[in-house]
Amino acid sequence: MDLQIDDSVLVKNYIGGDEKALEVLINRHNQRISSFIYSKVLDKEVTEDIFQDTFIKVIKTLKRGRYSEEGKFLPWVMRIAHNLIIDHFRKNKRMPKFEGSDDFNIFSVIKDEKMNAEKQLIKDQIDSDLTLLIEELPEDQKQVLIMRIYKDMSFKEIAENTDVSINTALGRMRYALINLRKIVEKNNIVLTN
Repeated sequence: MDLQIDDSVLVKNYIGGDEKALEVLINRHNQRISSFIYSKVLDKEVTEDIFQDTFIKVIKTLKRGRYSEEGKFLPWVMRIAHNLIIDHFRKNKRMPKFEGSDDFNIFSVIKDEKMNAEKQLIKDQIDSDLTLLIEELPEDQKQVLIMRIYKDMSFKEIAENTDVSINTALGRMRYALINLRKIVEKNNIVLTN
């Protein structure tokens, strides 16, 4: 099979019953998707598991005829992989830790100047406590917060990965911080200065 065939044509061929078309797609994007997953989980076995789960999801979606991302196969697969990575961390009740520090400052990786007011409100929260607080947030806010803080993604990357505008991503981050503050106050958690 010609490796230069466009992704969208291969997807159509696969949906039409050509099993080899999927093989070409997997081989074509294997390295990029695997590298992306590994860069987030830093574990070879977990990378392989998530890679397989990603393509199981891809196959199910294609077989059900629910794929509508013509010409954008790779970004679509990367979004599926990214969501599975987040699921993996959530399932294991652990988030990647920053090396060299037991204390975790929620704002240590947020560079935006607009966050200054919130910076004064929540500082130096211990990682495990923070993880529990984040679990209480609405799903869309939680997703943005995890991508920003734990994955160190830019708001542009977050917007692309969640299919929203940069303004929406920024808004979700802002609401996540406001809600975190409310949760902190509600639970009478004492934050260090």
